[in-house]
Amino acid sequence: HPHDAEIYPPPSEVSQGAHISSISEYRQMYKRSIEEPDEFWKEISAGFHWNKPWTTCSKVNYDLKKGDISIKWFLEGETNMCYNCLDRHVEAGHGDQIAYLWDGNDDEEDKFTYAQILDKVQRMANVLLSCGVMKGDPVAIYLPMIIELPVAMLACARIGAVHSVIFGGFSAESLAGRILDSKCKVVITADGVMRGPKPIKLLEITDDAVKLCQKEEHEAPDHVLVVQRLGETRMPISAGLTPRHKLLSELMSKADSKCPITWMAAEDPLFMLYTSGSTGKPKGVLHTTAGYMIWAATTFKYTFDYHEKDIFFCTADCGWITGHTYIAYGPMLNRATQVLFEGIPTHPSTGRFWEVCAKYKVTQFYTAPTAIRALMRYGDEPVTRNDLSHLRILGSVGEPINAEAWKWYHKVVGNDRCPVVDTWWQTETGGHMITPLPGATTLKPGSATLPFFGVVPIVLDAEGNEIEQMECSGYLAVKQSWPGQMRTVYGDHHRFEQTYFTLFNGENKLISDRFYITGDGCRRDKDGYYFLTGRVDDVINVSGHRIGTAEVESALDEHHDCTEAAVVGYPHPIKGEGIYAYITLRPGCDPSEELRAQLKSQVRHDIGAFAAPDVIHFVSGLPKTRSGKIMRRILRKVAAGTTDDLGDISTLADPSVVAQIISTIPKKA
Repeated sequence: HPHDAEIYPPPSEVSQGAHISSISEYRQMYKRSIEEPDEFWKEISAGFHWNKPWTTCSKVNYDLKKGDISIKWFLEGETNMCYNCLDRHVEAGHGDQIAYLWDGNDDEEDKFTYAQILDKVQRMANVLLSCGVMKGDPVAIYLPMIIELPVAMLACARIGAVHSVIFGGFSAESLAGRILDSKCKVVITADGVMRGPKPIKLLEITDDAVKLCQKEEHEAPDHVLVVQRLGETRMPISAGLTPRHKLLSELMSKADSKCPITWMAAEDPLFMLYTSGSTGKPKGVLHTTAGYMIWAATTFKYTFDYHEKDIFFCTADCGWITGHTYIAYGPMLNRATQVLFEGIPTHPSTGRFWEVCAKYKVTQFYTAPTAIRALMRYGDEPVTRNDLSHLRILGSVGEPINAEAWKWYHKVVGNDRCPVVDTWWQTETGGHMITPLPGATTLKPGSATLPFFGVVPIVLDAEGNEIEQMECSGYLAVKQSWPGQMRTVYGDHHRFEQTYFTLFNGENKLISDRFYITGDGCRRDKDGYYFLTGRVDDVINVSGHRIGTAEVESALDEHHDCTEAAVVGYPHPIKGEGIYAYITLRPGCDPSEELRAQLKSQVRHDIGAFAAPDVIHFVSGLPKTRSGKIMRRILRKVAAGTTDDLGDISTLADPSVVAQIISTIPKKA
């Protein structure tokens, strides 16, 4: 592997003030977290407010042979997420500290202190109570990245309601499915939002979703609470309002500004968040109160090495887990000041992210490889024209980052002085699982490096056995529970057990049933560093070689004319599976046979001849969901030649790319 030899030790200026300032300190703490977990978590949990202290650190069954999977942490404890995020900071005299620096789509700005957020949260909590919301009731939140979004989440947490945030890019069908599954009686939405230059009619989509719910013979939500983000002149809605609709600003201005805390048992549900499965309808990942709170706060503090006066900027939307853990909760628990960003990275210019970083003197910046790769296309100038001297730490989230994008991010954005924390985790894990610590970990491009405290990753072979030797590749699993782990799939514990605690091989034989199965493949190098190689269903077996699609994509991305690569397997008459690569080229570059040959030789060079793509298909764009994830199901079907049954493509950001891909299919060798 060409990049294994490249290492980036932690810069001394980062190590010096860091919470964890050396690898030996990390190893010592890690060892304690595994060998003496009760003592370890007792010390950490002392930094939070408990209405009633916990008595037992954890009680877990991971083995299906011994009964139902059961995960409980901080038993008998009572606390409240909202109190720990807001009230305790204000009571300690920090009410005037800025919590959120809001940066709107069209150069709009606002800022909110901890005291102001607490006031808004209490008013919104009282509005929810007036709508009949009780402890344990689900509330659907379908909002853009405006202050009301984290406020709504914290208001639910205050009164014990279980929020289900649905990303504002989902269709009416997707929204209705999520409302129906959790039987929400209240939906919080907005009139609309500008996404770049394009208006999105959120209320219209919500109303369509409510109609779909009525069709399903489920009582549709009783209340649709509407934030007027764009206002009547830009997004007229008043003509279509019914008794079900209520304008949130009117209700909040009339609401009492004091709302008492509902104390929650440690294992009371905090939120559910729907995520796509490899099969079936989206599943509601359920997180509970105390374990998730401690995981969100602890991972935020150490992974980003957050200190007082830092300015944190996570570009995610609160509709995804990253926006829950690293916008709404983790930073607030640490009394952080952060940027809340509504826009898109290319509006009004391709330097938007870097302009925001310069404007607010951002110290930690956290974004996705998809965004980094997209912005690389525009060259260095949109970055370098901004003063990014305040940046100290860069983060990557959402998918494995290819070495080329990693190095550009490190060199151009970080000016070769900011560690890149490449964080591996999932909606299901609640927070970071494998990640560098900026003051302690020597970095390798493309590696998530080492496990976080309390995390015991293992690699399983094709038979489901734990691989003992250090250097290996296989299925990534986790041996024991950690506080932030999801507890169940909402309303379907059996699906939770089958999805996350059983592993079947290619012949559909059960090979493991006593570990948390991540669904990801990985490679572990001689230093114990983990490299994520893509989903297990994205592993291709070519002539007996197991090849991770992410590794092939990473190699293709190295070619200067390739903007983005997506690789899938397809049935091959001789090799079993062949490698099919979709390539988008940089603007002004045309497809050619010479370029095809260069791309294949790039893969041969980086991985080996066995990994060279059999088919290279040049496309103008890839089918992506609105969150930027590539919909590989479609690419697999096109590669396999089964284009007559592509399933539902309505959730794509731009469904028209599918027809373009089909019209340019190359001949297979």
